[in-house]
Amino acid sequence: MSRESEDLSAPVPERLPLEPFIERYWDHVRIARGLSRNTLLAYQRDVATFQRYLRDRQVSDVREMSPPLLAGFLDHLHRSGLASSSRARALAAVRSLFRFLKQEGMIAANPTVSLRSTSRARRLPKTLSPEEVTRLLDLPPRPLPEDHRDRAMVEVLYAAGVRVSELISLRIDQCNLDVGYVGITGKGDKQRVVPIGRPAIEALQAYLLAARPALLKQRSSRFVFVSRRGTPLTRQAFWKLLRARAHRAGIKRIPSPHMLRHSFATHLLQRGADLRSVQAMLGHADIATTQIYTHVDSSQLKKVHTACFPRNRSRR
Repeated sequence: MSRESEDLSAPVPERLPLEPFIERYWDHVRIARGLSRNTLLAYQRDVATFQRYLRDRQVSDVREMSPPLLAGFLDHLHRSGLASSSRARALAAVRSLFRFLKQEGMIAANPTVSLRSTSRARRLPKTLSPEEVTRLLDLPPRPLPEDHRDRAMVEVLYAAGVRVSELISLRIDQCNLDVGYVGITGKGDKQRVVPIGRPAIEALQAYLLAARPALLKQRSSRFVFVSRRGTPLTRQAFWKLLRARAHRAGIKRIPSPHMLRHSFATHLLQRGADLRSVQAMLGHADIATTQIYTHVDSSQLKKVHTACFPRNRSRR
């Protein structure tokens, strides 16, 4: 028998199901991609949604997963009412999965290469005005250790432009108040150092000197911001305290923690900061993510144009 006939008679697997490769894929994502815990959880939800979609259509063989089938998945997400940003993330998760399958030699071609999610309208980030931030930060102090802690947290959040997850996980050994820097552990465990201004340094020093020991009551913790139980605050707890402080300050728009991060970036750029510096302080991997803040203040640009452009003056 010739070699050609031997090759033709070689057994071909009848089915190549997707499920056995899923766990291997998650191991790959955790080790090689370095995704944050929140992003990883979101990817897992998206892939689980994709698996349900395939089961409903009785498709299990990875070799049957064609571009039309995957385009149908995106259409299914759209008809389900999923936001464009969530659809784009789901496509990224599925595309990453098939990229892994191709690297492992399970498929000859990645069927997601030609796919594009529906146009994703980038919403401009909501921000507080500098006056609103000042009112939020300059609230009269109350004689409670929690109040000193809360003020220090809001000061650091705005002064460093950190994410709420980065704020609540801030450790004592990451704070260098003599120099005026805090070390931040960002997405994918990436490290960055961000300066903080004098008001944030003073609020943090006052909290660490008296309020934090009163909360810990001789217990120890490596985290900066703690509760009366000695545990670090949760995201939900910080959201509640921020909302309460905004109410006390008379701010009608209830700010989210991320709104203060947006405000930090916007206010820096308005005052002449360069984009690369803001990118480094925010911890953005791609400067395109930071560039959205250059479009936030279009109303202010219109006011400047109206007030300063000679042709506008000549028509008054």
